[in-house]
Amino acid sequence: MGVGHAGDASAFEIFGLKFFEKKDDSAEVIDPVAYSVTLTVEGADKDLEENLQGSSLLVQKKDEPVSGDLGLVIRAREDRDRLIAALYETAHYGGVVDLSINGIPIGKLPPNPNFPHQGPVPVTIRVEPGPVFTLGQVRFTGDAEQLDPANYDLVPGGEAGSNVILKAAEKMVADLKTLGHPLAKLTARDVVADHFGNKVDVTIGVEAGPQADIGPVGVTGTKDVDAGFVRRYSRVKPGDSYTPEQLKKAGDRLRELGVFSSVTVKEADTLAPDGSLPVTIEVSEGKQRYFGVGATVSSIDGFGVQGYWGHRNLFGQAEQLRFDGAIGGLGETTDVGNLDYSAGVSFTKPGAFFPAATLTASVKASTQDNTSYDINLVTAQTGLSYEMSDYDTISGGVSLEWANVTDAFGDNDYLTLSTPFEYVRDTRDNKLDATGGYRASISATPSYEILGSTPFIDLQGSLSAYRSLTEEDRIVLAGKVSIGSLFGSGSLADIPANRRFYEGGGGSVRGYAFQEISPYNGAGDATGGRSFMTGSLEARIKITDTIGIVPFFDFGTVSAANFPDFSDIRAGAGVGLRYATPFGPIRLDVAMPLNKYPGGSDYGIYAGIGQSF
Repeated sequence: MGVGHAGDASAFEIFGLKFFEKKDDSAEVIDPVAYSVTLTVEGADKDLEENLQGSSLLVQKKDEPVSGDLGLVIRAREDRDRLIAALYETAHYGGVVDLSINGIPIGKLPPNPNFPHQGPVPVTIRVEPGPVFTLGQVRFTGDAEQLDPANYDLVPGGEAGSNVILKAAEKMVADLKTLGHPLAKLTARDVVADHFGNKVDVTIGVEAGPQADIGPVGVTGTKDVDAGFVRRYSRVKPGDSYTPEQLKKAGDRLRELGVFSSVTVKEADTLAPDGSLPVTIEVSEGKQRYFGVGATVSSIDGFGVQGYWGHRNLFGQAEQLRFDGAIGGLGETTDVGNLDYSAGVSFTKPGAFFPAATLTASVKASTQDNTSYDINLVTAQTGLSYEMSDYDTISGGVSLEWANVTDAFGDNDYLTLSTPFEYVRDTRDNKLDATGGYRASISATPSYEILGSTPFIDLQGSLSAYRSLTEEDRIVLAGKVSIGSLFGSGSLADIPANRRFYEGGGGSVRGYAFQEISPYNGAGDATGGRSFMTGSLEARIKITDTIGIVPFFDFGTVSAANFPDFSDIRAGAGVGLRYATPFGPIRLDVAMPLNKYPGGSDYGIYAGIGQSF
């Protein structure tokens, strides 16, 4: 971990990753020529003027010298094209862009100009946007005749910006491919401007080509990974109906294995003699062994460190073996015996039994010194998940867990056999940083505590939803609600503490200590509950492309009854900072309890990777 000196205080580095680093503009320019620029837009509204200012490289890079006088001319010519394109995007097809360098129109400059350099070379840009054009006649030709122009936002009198027309043509081709025509292509895209009527006539032609099914599926680039496994796991099979979405999902599916550094699913340019479409899966294998370290910080729960080592392709079919270890509670105690420890090993086999099934098995041991109880825990479990569709997954398994617990009910041992089952529907557009969709889950975990002969069942449900309020996802509203109940024949003390319900902490109601929210006995000791309900609301606001702020509100309740009675609702509120990275946003949250416990937490500070939910 490195930290810059005082002169670089705006940038810092963690584990080799640099954040808030300023771009180095000091690269040497040969024969540097400085210039000044004036951009005047006549009769335009504020939005159009700002759009043109943002499109002009001369304006955006006015503090960066160009290389020689010819370099200035080249940048100016590119700028004129960019400004004209910006006018077309806003349907100003009659606009005029006049650009002069040192008082000479750009069209009259000699091939090798020579400007005086007593000061910055003056560049003048004058833009007359002209009127806004609308769509006139819209005509589809070829196989596009069967399509309705209204479905592509092309209607007479409608918006005529160049982007609208370009996107319409691209969508036509994409729609025909979705209907099973892999060789669909654009044959015509003509735009004719009527400068007297301020309209543009549009003609778009598309050739669909024949319908085709998937043909032979080839795999290239494999070395240690079995090519047959790649073909099977992709779930692209000869004879299947062709759709671009199917091939895209196959690529995404293979990338998620983590064993490949790149995956490309290519369609052939021509059909096979039998009329099918050959497909080739091109892969490049990444490093199979990996290791890493991480850290978490909380003002309440202390500092924690984690480390792991793994193998991504143990037997040649992307089987993953991983060892994990962690220490938590650092800084909260000087007694090493009171720190939290964990160590475990896990094995994952994708494509087990069926291409859409994944087998997991793990053994984990841990010690936890929590606010509400202390526990020594050893868990062995195995399970199988099955992807019913692109959005729906079911899973089931079996686990055996030994726990030694010291809590409000004394020091007790438990040995619990469980068979967890879960159904998840996940339509989120991005699992690391969702801007749309939802995730819903429902689970049932029948259990039997062997030492006390106590059967019980854990039922839980959760729903997270996301909605973007702007086209560029600058503001996203996110909400989550969870509920759960325990039913069993024994008393609360007969159920292991880690299977009872507690709330509070970074993944729950922020501002409270981990598992601080709970029913309490007469001695003031947390007992845990048989039911809970929690909820969270966040407004994820982007300030820049990489920095965002997140005001949030959390609430939760835990009850001793089988259903939440809402007699004691705890809430926390705060604000978070987000810094976007390729592996998900880095999160820093500060929260305060709105109705704290006597002697409880005053505030909480939480740091981690990824959104809170």
